[in-house]
Amino acid sequence: MTVSLEVAEGVGTLRLDRPPMNALDVATQDRLKELAEEATRRDDVRAVVIYGGERVFAAGADIKEMQAMDHTAMVLRARGLQDSFTAVARIPKPVVAAVTGYALGGGCELALCADYRIAAENAKLGQPEILLGLIPGAGGTQRLPRLVGPSKAKDLIFTGRQVKAAEALEIGLVDRVVPAAEVYTEAHAWAARLARGPAIALRAAKESIDTGVETDLETGLAVERNWFAGLFATEDRERGMRSFVEEGPGKAKFL
Repeated sequence: MTVSLEVAEGVGTLRLDRPPMNALDVATQDRLKELAEEATRRDDVRAVVIYGGERVFAAGADIKEMQAMDHTAMVLRARGLQDSFTAVARIPKPVVAAVTGYALGGGCELALCADYRIAAENAKLGQPEILLGLIPGAGGTQRLPRLVGPSKAKDLIFTGRQVKAAEALEIGLVDRVVPAAEVYTEAHAWAARLARGPAIALRAAKESIDTGVETDLETGLAVERNWFAGLFATEDRERGMRSFVEEGPGKAKFL
């Protein structure tokens, strides 16, 4: 399988495994969607790590496969391409990308679907589609400007240039930079910590933020208000408040 889902300590690792560069061909895209939806459904998966292995995250689409497609073929495929990445972005649990080596084109777009990105010191990210006479087609023109701002996104997309980890951190494309050997360990630790948290509240927080940045303030506040009130019906809210009153802050156990 080109993508696998391994679960340990409440953390599901979506592992890309298509040597040598984890090129995201159609079969890999479809498998990614299938496993992202499985991670969404499974109660034993409370947080997710996206990982491509020690050497590379994903170096983009399978260009040879794409070269053989004409306009009609891509019209039929483009929605499926986006849907596979959207399935990752819509996992209603904390998702962290563990970025090693190259995350280019579709690889960068996949990292953009995560809530948090931890990159290796030697990582390189970018959207080089313009160099092929194309634009990003798996969400890059939409998710990248929402993350780093329109101007920085246009710089990366217009030029197709690759940015090293230090610059990616500076512009907000990644959130942490660590030695390459520590990327997966750090990403798994981030996910494991949240896997021990209140699952419904984390889902509420993610949905409120994601909805809010894509809509007007009034609508975003309504989403927040409804989730906030709704959480008062959960056992986790009762447990969290009781622990706060009896033991002090930060000691509640939600599992």
